[in-house]
Amino acid sequence: MSTSKDGKDPKGKSVGTVIAVTPPRVLLVEDSLSDVLTTSINLKLHNVLVSAVPVPRIALEALNALLAQDLVVNLVLTVDRVPDGGMSGYDLLMEIKKSPKFNHLPVVIMSDLLIPERVQKCLDGGAKNYIQKPINFAGVRHGILSYI
Repeated sequence: MSTSKDGKDPKGKSVGTVIAVTPPRVLLVEDSLSDVLTTSINLKLHNVLVSAVPVPRIALEALNALLAQDLVVNLVLTVDRVPDGGMSGYDLLMEIKKSPKFNHLPVVIMSDLLIPERVQKCLDGGAKNYIQKPINFAGVRHGILSYI
């Protein structure tokens, strides 16, 4: 369809521009299935897409896989400590911050326990926030969405 110089189609009707807006995507790193479900539901209620992996050590692989599919990740939300004693959320934060591909990503760390020294270490390392689980509706809005 051709348009006239005044932005109207040849029949004189206004022609609007449609811009597709992709909802933001969060990479959720969480080993507890119940917390994955709760957090995912709360994020989806805010029109946020969720990609989830169970542990921090495979999060970088997931980020690369999403990037290879041209899927944009706007934030990483990661659990701090995992039961198997493997890579922590802090370790993942450090890997993301030293990666030229991903160092722009905001990282929010979550935990059942808020240990002041641990919280400060993560914030000093570049985490945008350190929040307590389980994540509820208000926690999503104030503790996560403000960084997207």
